[in-house]
Amino acid sequence: MKFKNNLFLLFIIITVFACNKPVENKNSSSTQSKDLIKTENVIFESEGIKLAGTIYSPENPQSALVLVHGSDSVPRMSKMAELLAKNDILVFTYDKRGVGESGGIYAGPEVGTNNISIENLNLLAKDASYAVDLIHKKSEDLPIGLFGASQAGWIIPIVANKNALVKFMVLFSSPTITTLEQLRFQFYTNGRTDFWENYSEKDAREHIKNDPDKYQFKATNPKEFLKTLSIPALWLFGEKDIQIPVKMCIEHINTLKLENKPFEYVLFPSLGHNTNKKEPIEISINWIKQKSFNIKNNETEKLE
Repeated sequence: MKFKNNLFLLFIIITVFACNKPVENKNSSSTQSKDLIKTENVIFESEGIKLAGTIYSPENPQSALVLVHGSDSVPRMSKMAELLAKNDILVFTYDKRGVGESGGIYAGPEVGTNNISIENLNLLAKDASYAVDLIHKKSEDLPIGLFGASQAGWIIPIVANKNALVKFMVLFSSPTITTLEQLRFQFYTNGRTDFWENYSEKDAREHIKNDPDKYQFKATNPKEFLKTLSIPALWLFGEKDIQIPVKMCIEHINTLKLENKPFEYVLFPSLGHNTNKKEPIEISINWIKQKSFNIKNNETEKLE
């Protein structure tokens, strides 16, 4: 997410998946790195559009991840993929629709579109779901998870709800509130880095509850999808976030945990919306390793 001062662009501010099957590009290329990470460039289809990405394969992968984009114009996330692959995770990252080598039309704040419309979020969810299908065909024995930040918090639960191949979710600074509620909060904070020094949690909640919406469109509510899921999920939050009301999101997660959802979260008091930092990433990697081990053991027991 990024905040735009221009009121027109504010409309499309965003926080911080069909008939076609994913197909591997026949002209895919691969290379071998010094760290024994194999990379393979592939093309797959989603809703009639070709999307381009790269698979990062370690020598002995224990799990697999599809990286899901935030709201910006994001190409494949190579540095993050390399880091995860060095930790025995097979990773697929692709250029977002309309970005880099991927076809289609990019919807985002920079181009004046409502990129948090139900239609666009569902379209991006289909892209991610086809990416999951591709990885499953590559490595059928690996538990597959989704890993993303910000806007991905609305997209990932949609994918997991519709694609049973998704076995776990990792969400950095991702909302559990609706898209309209997020806009109310973001308009309120107005990009002020000192917001939490001058306003209370009560102030923020009252504003989110009562402030009239500046724009009218049907909201996406991630809790509707989260309530249907029974797969492990980890949220990583920064307490100083001014893009999403973190404590309100944590409250939602705790409510879902009372319904026996295998959901967890970690709160970092010194961080804001950008939780793409060393400690959160290390925690997420250790969590993925543990959950993947448990998932594989459970599946083995079912076969016995």
